[in-house]
Amino acid sequence: MPQVKIIDRFSAAHNLRNYKGKCEELHGHNWQVEVIVSRKKIGRNGMVMDFNDLKRLTGDVLSKLDHTYLNELAYFKSRNPTSENIAAHIAAALKKKLKLPLILKEVMVWETEKSCAIWP
Repeated sequence: MPQVKIIDRFSAAHNLRNYKGKCEELHGHNWQVEVIVSRKKIGRNGMVMDFNDLKRLTGDVLSKLDHTYLNELAYFKSRNPTSENIAAHIAAALKKKLKLPLILKEVMVWETEKSCAIWP
């Protein structure tokens, strides 16, 4: 299946619960987010999806995370704000915004340049 990918970023603070180590203390990251969307065949316009549309949809989701204390957001009140849960949250929000025949294939959330979580 053909795919397109965009990369975006957001900055936020968090602290991990039920964790022993430095990350249980309040700290922040500049997360990089990669989103991959596919469809069974390229559309009549020759595209899987317009990059600008995917950037806008992703930006809408990330704007609700940017410059926040993640632990205080409703989604993370009952979930630890780990990169895995951040990826799941972004994926769930994007799935609501994407219309068939578009398929959300992957969301990668990079906490550092060497560490990422991948949804699904």
